[in-house]
Formats: sequence, C-alpha cells, structure tokens
Amino acid sequence: MKLLRLGLISFCICIMMASCIKDEAPNAEADITSCKIPSKALIRDPVITNDKVILYVNDSVDITKQAPEFTLTEGASILPASGTTRDFSSPQTYTVTSQDGKWKKSYQVEYVFNEMLTVYHFENVKMYNDIDYDTGKTKDFFQIFCDTLQGNEMEWGDGNSGFMIINSDAAATDYPTCQSDSGYVGKCAKLTTRSTGSLGAMFNAPIAAGNLFIGTFEINLTNTAKSTHFGVPFYSTPKELVGYYKYKAGSVFTDSKMNVVTGKKDNFDIYAVFYEVTDDVQYLDGTNSLTSSNIVSIARLTDKMETNQWTRFAIPFQMNNGKSIDQNKLKSGKYNLAIIMSSSIDGANFNGAVGSTLYVDEMQLFYE
Repeated sequence: MKLLRLGLISFCICIMMASCIKDEAPNAEADITSCKIPSKALIRDPVITNDKVILYVNDSVDITKQAPEFTLTEGASILPASGTTRDFSSPQTYTVTSQDGKWKKSYQVEYVFNEMLTVYHFENVKMYNDIDYDTGKTKDFFQIFCDTLQGNEMEWGDGNSGFMIINSDAAATDYPTCQSDSGYVGKCAKLTTRSTGSLGAMFNAPIAAGNLFIGTFEINLTNTAKSTHFGVPFYSTPKELVGYYKYKAGSVFTDSKMNVVTGKKDNFDIYAVFYEVTDDVQYLDGTNSLTSSNIVSIARLTDKMETNQWTRFAIPFQMNNGKSIDQNKLKSGKYNLAIIMSSSIDGANFNGAVGSTLYVDEMQLFYE
C-alpha cells in the first residue's frame, strides 16, 4: 500500500483517524473505488477500506461461485480481472496496479453472513505496513487488533494511521493504540492520549486520543467527523457489555488550541450503540454516534473512576426514547452494532490530556 503524498499531510493531522490517504499524483493510484454484485444478495452497501472489500450478504447466497465487479481509480488494472468467478468460502486476494505501473495494492475481498464476534480478549494483533519515504522500502508502523470468526477476520478500527503521518518514526508501542502485556488475562488493549507535536498544534489538533471501535474509516474531505463509520450488522438483541478496565488521567487538560483548562480533568469513554440501518443511514459516524434518531439502544459506562487496579464493568443496554426492535428487520440484518472506546472522552475534538491511558481487557457482549 503506498504512503500518502506530502501535500495531504496537513489534512491528515486535522482528522487524526485517517486509515489511508491517497497519492495525489495523477495516474499513480491503485485503488478499488466501488464494488458491484447482484443487489438482492446484499443486505448492506459494500464496505471498502484501504486493503479490504467486505460484502455483507444474505444467508441464501452461494459464495462458492461469485463474480464481483470493481471500479478502479483512473487507468488502474486488477488481477484477477473484474467479473472473474471465484470461490469466496475464504477471502480472496486481488491486486490493483496503477496506470503508471509504479504502485500495486493488494485487497482482500470477503463475503460475510456470519455473526460478528462478541468476545474480545485483545490477544491478537497484526502490523500495518506501508512504504517508508526515507528508505523507499516497506516498513511496519503500528498494530491492528484483529480476530477471526468462522474464517472471517474482524479488525478493530483506530486512529493510529493519522498519528503515523506526523510521527512515522515512533515505535508501535508509542502509538495512541497498541497492545500491552499487562492484561487482566494475558495481553490487553492500551489506549493513550499522545501529543502530536508542533505540526499537530499548527492545525488545532495537538493531541491524538487512543481509541478502538467496531467499524471502518473512509475519508470525508468535507466533514472529517463523518470519516468514522461505526457499526457492523448484528442479528440479535444486545443486552449487556461486560469487561475490565484501568484508567489514569493525564495531568494537564488542554483544548484544541493548546489552552490549559484549569480545574478540568480528562476522562475516558466506553459505550456501545445498537441502531437501525435505513437507506439514508447506513452507519453512524463521529457526528451522531450518540444522538442519531436511528439509535435503538445504548450501553454507556457512566460510573467511571481512575484506578490502577483492574475494575469490572457491566453496562446494560437501555432502549432509546421508547424504541422497539422489529424482529423481521433483525432477522434481515437491518440493525448494526458498534462498540467505541477512547482514552479522552472529547478526543475527537482534540480536547484532552496527554498521557491519559485506558487499558481494556476481557470484554464480552451479551445478547438474546
């Protein structure tokens, strides 16, 4: 996967949650921009990220003989060719080559009709790699939390790639989101609010909060808060989110302009939302993850405290504004669920305290 042109760095700093920025040079991009399969097979629009295409389909679809069709960036080519029939019992790899032939990108294309994972041990990570401008070679930058269920891989979303743009020399363990060996059981997720340095401060983005969320990221140049796409299909009624946490707030709280806010202390956030998917709301994002009228129920941790001891939480889902769940829609995959965590509760607006650290482990979603 190619690293981004320097001309987009300032934009990336402002959003801090970008997972990939495309090369500005004409005819040098190697991206899948859209994917098409028969509409009756889909329960949701295709999800396209930097290296993956996810197709959520009905249970009746025969995934052993599928021929997805792709739209690519101008002049790019793909192998196997668009429309090739393949067996998607396991994810299939496609390679996109830019028109100038200098860049190649591999995509994993998978058909998904299984339930999402509901038990999270945070034991498994893989490395995100990209081209290092200094050496021209591929380099491992940061960790991505992942797990598999019945052959399908689930990746947690995070904001590490934005931090990479302004601090690419950082060790993986110095990124806002990484794995720690000191879990409640084994390893755990460690979310830390980091300084973005002088470059970040120039764009009123002086911090990068550690975060994890279920969903994907697609850049929205006109409204960066809409770049986060929270949630994946869930076919059951969520009842409770349970897990363990530790938390220590940073000592100095600042706003997005680096003004010290006297007397204000940072805090963390852990919550889950269950919402209806409609034609105009395919997912929630940073502007409406707690306010959308499509939200059916919410589980949000309110009894929070600083502690260096592993502390159990159990958050019941509360129905939102008299909402109810339509069982037919539930069976048809018309509801999404997202779990969202951050080391700074207002980190999306670049308000928080450097050094605030949230550890999370052994989390489970209970459902009917």
